Amino acid sequence: MSAHRPDPTTLSGDYIRLEPLADDHLPALYEAIGHRSVFEFGFGGGIAAFPESLDDFRKWAAERNSPRNNPFAVIIVGGPRDGQVVGTTTLGDFDEYREATHIGWTAYDPRVWGTAVNPEAKLLLLQHAFDSGFGRVKIQTDVLNLHSRAAIAKLGATFEGVVRREQPRADGTWRDTAMYSVIVDEWPEVRSGLEERLAAFEGRPVLFRSPR
Repeated sequence: MSAHRPDPTTLSGDYIRLEPLADDHLPALYEAIGHRSVFEFGFGGGIAAFPESLDDFRKWAAERNSPRNNPFAVIIVGGPRDGQVVGTTTLGDFDEYREATHIGWTAYDPRVWGTAVNPEAKLLLLQHAFDSGFGRVKIQTDVLNLHSRAAIAKLGATFEGVVRREQPRADGTWRDTAMYSVIVDEWPEVRSGLEERLAAFEGRPVLFRSPR
């Protein structure tokens, strides 16, 4: 199958839906992820890039959202938090010739860490990528972000190594990047693992937890 960049579309699951990110989402998104605990381990350029206000966040988002990518707002489905924005994630860096793409630029409200939100977001995005003909999906993070690295490994992604001095952080230091991937041959097994994780939540709606 020839890979093609998918058109922006809403992806719906049992616990969340992913809507193409729009300006209207930004106030709620800032409320969800505008916390130092989200930025301190490398997201968005690291703590030096932390936006102190909604206006700063709008500028930060405008600089980060590339027209080459398909960013999404992560929104809860069902329960008392139905319709609430709790994060963002992106499918991007589309390379149709190499059938490669990248899931990244992901951050969630700390109160939904450890819930069904991340595994279902990855299930929806990976399925979307492979349905679009891509054969390799990269997932990466700052080598210092142990929380994110553990979450990526738990998805069933394969660790490929560390790319040294891969990109600058906002404070001027250089980030080493831990690189993971899921390829199409592995997808049935990875999908089964994600589905098993989601089944353990037994359809219970996503509730907020106390931040770690």
